[in-house]
Amino acid sequence: MDISATYIFNAPAEKVWNTLMDPQALASCVPGCQSLQPTGDNEYQAVVNVGMGPIRGNFTAKVAISEANPYTSYHLSLSGNSSIGFGSGESRITLNEQDGKTTVTVESQAQAGGSIARVGQRMMESAARTLLDRFFTCLQEKV
Repeated sequence: MDISATYIFNAPAEKVWNTLMDPQALASCVPGCQSLQPTGDNEYQAVVNVGMGPIRGNFTAKVAISEANPYTSYHLSLSGNSSIGFGSGESRITLNEQDGKTTVTVESQAQAGGSIARVGQRMMESAARTLLDRFFTCLQEKV
């Protein structure tokens, strides 16, 4: 499943970047996030409650940031498991500042399997897009 989205922040790229790199800000904005703990440089373990339709469960996920180019772009990868299935994904996040505003572009690829994947591709894509929008709306408010 491929998902692309663009979000505009009323702040310079440095401030947006710092928020995107702040584990506390991220944890408070990830829908269903119960914990986000550092496990190394730019590596984290998260526990996130995810639900689609009647299927709900806690995912334990590994999250890693790489190819960081401060205030410009980074690569995010994650993989998680739960009693309801598994998921993994990669995202390329780019920041572009113009006139004091920053446009954040997200290009993601994700895969899921198990019970959670049985809800259907269309429902999964809609749920993923909704979660992404909720996450970035929260971050926009924090910035």
